[in-house]
Amino acid sequence: MAQAPAAQSNKFPPQIPFIIGNEACERFSFYGMRNILTVFLIDYLLRTQIPDNALREAEAKSLMHTFMAGVYFFPLIGGYLADRFFGKYRIILGLSLVYCLGHACLAIFEHNVTGFFTGLALIAIGSGGIKPCVAAMVGDQFNESNSHLVKKVFAIFYWTINFGSFFASLFIPLLLKHFGPSVAFGIPGVLMFIATFIFWAGRHKYVRVPATGANPHSFFKVVASALRNRGQGGGWLDGAKREHPEEAVDGVKAVFRVSALLLPFVPFFWMLFDQKASTWVVQARSMDPQVGPFTFQASQMQFINPLLVMILIPFLTAVVYPAFQRFGWELTPLRRMPLGLVVGALSFIIAGIFQVTMEGGTTLNIAWQILPYIVLTLGEILMSTTGLEFAYTQAPREMKGTIQSVWLVTNTLANAAVAITAKLNVFTGSGQFFFYAGFALVAAVGMALVARRYVVRDYYQTSAPIPTEERNAAGVTPGSAKSA
Repeated sequence: MAQAPAAQSNKFPPQIPFIIGNEACERFSFYGMRNILTVFLIDYLLRTQIPDNALREAEAKSLMHTFMAGVYFFPLIGGYLADRFFGKYRIILGLSLVYCLGHACLAIFEHNVTGFFTGLALIAIGSGGIKPCVAAMVGDQFNESNSHLVKKVFAIFYWTINFGSFFASLFIPLLLKHFGPSVAFGIPGVLMFIATFIFWAGRHKYVRVPATGANPHSFFKVVASALRNRGQGGGWLDGAKREHPEEAVDGVKAVFRVSALLLPFVPFFWMLFDQKASTWVVQARSMDPQVGPFTFQASQMQFINPLLVMILIPFLTAVVYPAFQRFGWELTPLRRMPLGLVVGALSFIIAGIFQVTMEGGTTLNIAWQILPYIVLTLGEILMSTTGLEFAYTQAPREMKGTIQSVWLVTNTLANAAVAITAKLNVFTGSGQFFFYAGFALVAAVGMALVARRYVVRDYYQTSAPIPTEERNAAGVTPGSAKSA
């Protein structure tokens, strides 16, 4: 039963607080364990296995980025299973329980390499698997009547991520120092359990876009058909229209179109950004930790990033972007993302200069890291908040989870590259900072050139979706919630 278009609404759907609350607690749990992972590996788990400090630091960086590569690989699987078979709600709830089990392993097996790495694997599966589903599920709660609120809710969504990250970054390193790994990894596990409960509590309110099931017009079937029918005129994918409906072919075109913009260039930003939990932590360990009356832990400095995000997102959204628009040069997503790469590269150049100074014999205060953190955070907002929204809006319904996965897998490629580079120990000291900055600048130029030819096409649900509790009461079947 199709729904008539609803009048425009300026209120967020009532189920949004459950998703946002879940995200805040889940992000605390994830960043709480991740931000102390490098230090834990260096000072605890690998200390007896790798006596040489420099080699141990390189191995810790490689392991941390290997874990992160896994975290951002499993969105491919989670997004596919949600889109095709189980729906986003079931995937989020089921993998959240796997996630909780992984946290338990970290807290229990602090001295056992096999047990600890098993916990990391479970967290990678759980955290990665739910990532594209949570972001896409936020967008699923909106339709044409309130689609103008999507940009605002994604800004709030990203602000919430950093709200959880801020408190985790500030306090979990102190727990590691004063109470040891079991407590430091156990507290994030408790928060993940709370996150799962909050999400479950909103189960009757969510709009659940049904899974498509076994799809005769899936991505790979359309591509195979296009290859069989190539040379039929138009683009190479248009040959698939002989066997598949036009909307299926358009969906595959959207995947290729977005992938061509994101995959070759965005990984170079994440190569920079995720090293704040490894390379920048190692740099901070060589600095004077005393700032006035406070002694900062090296991994604790990561709290600067989420704090600045919470401040800068509202400022940029409410002041800077509208100001550019008034002056006739709108900072569109296709302009923000290449600019984010440039700004991210600048942060590494600054950090590299600091490293050169310390290699010359000068001990810098840890407070100097605030400057590159400010620059990196500005780059993150330009790239990451923009990309999250952009990836959702550029995909038709059947491909939204998959496109979210494409966005997240850019992080897999980045962390895999950093893990390999760290394992080979190719670059040490200041050279590594300038190496990554140079690649990011080249990527920024390439992305700007590709973005100039990209044609924006936004997809939203075209009818008002029905919350689960109302649908059940009315006896409406899941397929009744139509979408674009």
